[in-house]
Amino acid sequence: MKTRCFDHIDLRVKDLDVARKFYGKFLPQLGFVHERHEAPPPEHDATEVFHTFYSAGADKPSEFFGFTEDKNHRPNGTRIAFWADTRDEVDRVARLVREAGGKALEGPEVCVDYSPGYYAFFFEDPDGNKLEICCRESPVIAG
Repeated sequence: MKTRCFDHIDLRVKDLDVARKFYGKFLPQLGFVHERHEAPPPEHDATEVFHTFYSAGADKPSEFFGFTEDKNHRPNGTRIAFWADTRDEVDRVARLVREAGGKALEGPEVCVDYSPGYYAFFFEDPDGNKLEICCRESPVIAG
């Protein structure tokens, strides 16, 4: 049985330093507690630089949230949602995102049209990438 379904997120941003400061304010609270700035592997464009926030897992692969600078990046309708175990965690991270300068802030709120007990905070990063922090109090039932 798989222990996780996603490996990483590889986001594009216009300014690597702005993104590093913004995401550094709240990603550690979501479990991405290790940070690394790295040059690209040899098979990638030598001008690309990656910045990543990793979850714990020194002796085995771990999830990570990374980004690369692309001066021509334009956000779209894609949304990345982070899991929170409780409503309090959503509230705490929402405060950090507000302090970090998140844009287009909505909530935290119960989203009655989503699923029972769905509690979320919606926001955009400095480049307009859409993000969310959510807590599901009931399972999603496929049907």
